[in-house]
Amino acid sequence: MSACLGRLPSASKKIFKCWTSQTNLERLVKNIVANLKVESLLKELHRLKVEFIIIGGMAAVAQGSAFITADLDLCYSRKKENLEKLAEALAPFHPLLRGAPPDLPFCLDVNTLKSGLNFTLTTDLGDLDILGEVTGLGGYNEALAFSEKVEIFGIRCKVLTLEGLIKTKRAVGRAKDLRLLPELEALLEIRKSQKKD
Repeated sequence: MSACLGRLPSASKKIFKCWTSQTNLERLVKNIVANLKVESLLKELHRLKVEFIIIGGMAAVAQGSAFITADLDLCYSRKKENLEKLAEALAPFHPLLRGAPPDLPFCLDVNTLKSGLNFTLTTDLGDLDILGEVTGLGGYNEALAFSEKVEIFGIRCKVLTLEGLIKTKRAVGRAKDLRLLPELEALLEIRKSQKKD
């Protein structure tokens, strides 16, 4: 295990000194999520029973990474009833296409969700990416096989596992994703060694 810790950035080493404490991990995730102002969004998604998985940087944080993220990435089920629930859940937060001209008409409704797949949005709460398909994994059902439940704000949320994160980061292959790989791989080694003990 000490070999794994040697590969981690110092911030991650501090996290792993208290990693066995689920309470400390939940507190860390809650603090980072609070800074993104997404508690109300997660509660609304949960209230409407939207099928989604937290992926990307927020999932990495939930798995113990020291990664700092400024947005929330979700993979969503493309079933018609879920698209209806997702559109309803996001409506109060006024989603707009990120980077689009401000005068471009846009309404994130069921028809828009059906017509598209992956959306990069800006909302009243900050940036939000909703993906119908995750690079390296596939759609919601495939991503579901690489998810586990983590409690955030008292809500049991599906979050991408370390294995799923590693697979997607490798597949995407951007420099920022590749920089995160050694930490994710070390976290996975540590988790596996803890299960053996």
